[in-house]
Amino acid sequence: MDPLADTLTISGVRGALTTRIEAGGEWALSVEGHDTPSLHAVTAGRAWLSTPDISPVELASGDVVLLPASTPYRLASEPSGRTGLRLAHQTQSPGTIGVVLRDPVRLGSMPASTRIATIKYHSDPITLTQILSALPSLVHVRADSATAGLNDAVRMLARESTSPGIGSTAVLRSLVDIVLVEMLRAWLAENPPECFGTWLGALGDPVVGKALQYLHKDPAMPWTTDSLAEAISVSRATLARRFPSATGLTPAAYLTQWRMDLAAVRLRDTHDPVELIAANVGYGSVPAFSRAFARAHGLPPGRYRARKRDR
Repeated sequence: MDPLADTLTISGVRGALTTRIEAGGEWALSVEGHDTPSLHAVTAGRAWLSTPDISPVELASGDVVLLPASTPYRLASEPSGRTGLRLAHQTQSPGTIGVVLRDPVRLGSMPASTRIATIKYHSDPITLTQILSALPSLVHVRADSATAGLNDAVRMLARESTSPGIGSTAVLRSLVDIVLVEMLRAWLAENPPECFGTWLGALGDPVVGKALQYLHKDPAMPWTTDSLAEAISVSRATLARRFPSATGLTPAAYLTQWRMDLAAVRLRDTHDPVELIAANVGYGSVPAFSRAFARAHGLPPGRYRARKRDR
């Protein structure tokens, strides 16, 4: 079981290549905000990134950064200077997934020496386990510390977006997801201090990461802290201490949240009976499942399904 792939799938994380910047000479671009996390891959040249809370950070070719939703930011040729082009708050429709091959945004008066591709990521709002919203205010993976997979993905992104050929749309549709996974892998491998306390950082903990694998592999199992600790060969006290430190939840609370995510997606997307969904996420009693689901999502399963399908 791969908890990262599992969670990305259930939480519906999908990317859209929305903007390509080609800039030369003196230039600047300010974006007031965006509704979704945005990833910027520098495919050529250099740039400076700044936000209201972060001092300017120099980006080199091959660098990748991820900013959380609603963060205003500035990309420019210099760490400070003129405001340059301003873009208003940007909204990404959940249906805007894959590729939007618009003409590049051209900045500066000189021939382009810097190229940046921007990918925005949408997550399914019905799920409670959201990886990207739990990340720090800036995730920055430098080209010289990136994995070979991330470097390869960025090079492919540059080639397919600037010189599209037969099937480029299909290639880019996959690449936007690959770039995200490769970036998260590289960032986790660096194990920066800000990784601690995030869901992703928990995967790197040898105790908690193994516990998450068991919970995701068999969410219907009546796991307790004792049985989970026994399965991963650690003491109950160790698991009870480290799991909340890494995830912010006890093992029981995390399992309930994950079960409710699985159930919410199936209620919306399938015609499976509530009794079957309840059993598949570990509830032998429909009333017990209904109470747990209502606490998590504000509505009992039947009404939740009807409301989601009316939209």
